Amino acid sequence: QVQVAESGGGLVQPGGSLRLSCTFSNTTVGINDLGWYLQAPGQRREAVARIAVSGRHVYADSATGRFTISRDNAKNTLFLQMNDLKPEDTGVYYCNVITNNWRSYWGQGTQVTVSS
Repeated sequence: QVQVAESGGGLVQPGGSLRLSCTFSNTTVGINDLGWYLQAPGQRREAVARIAVSGRHVYADSATGRFTISRDNAKNTLFLQMNDLKPEDTGVYYCNVITNNWRSYWGQGTQVTVSS
């Protein structure tokens, strides 16, 4: 079992910035994939940014150039730096962890609202 918890969401004006954090519990198995997903109001959950098993960082078109995903292996923490935020970025952001035995774990989400 891997426990996942997101934090750092809040209310921000268009053009502002937020830094989301995701902590996950220590595990004896390795990590294959880490990612951030957005569920906008009334919409299905969609990938925003992820770190693949190769180490490659992959971004949705809407996030490219504005968002940066990173990780701290020693602290079992994943980050999402979000700059130049737009109202369309509003929704619940979820952290996803996939272990090297291909099990998937999700956090409870953190709310981000971009509005003037």
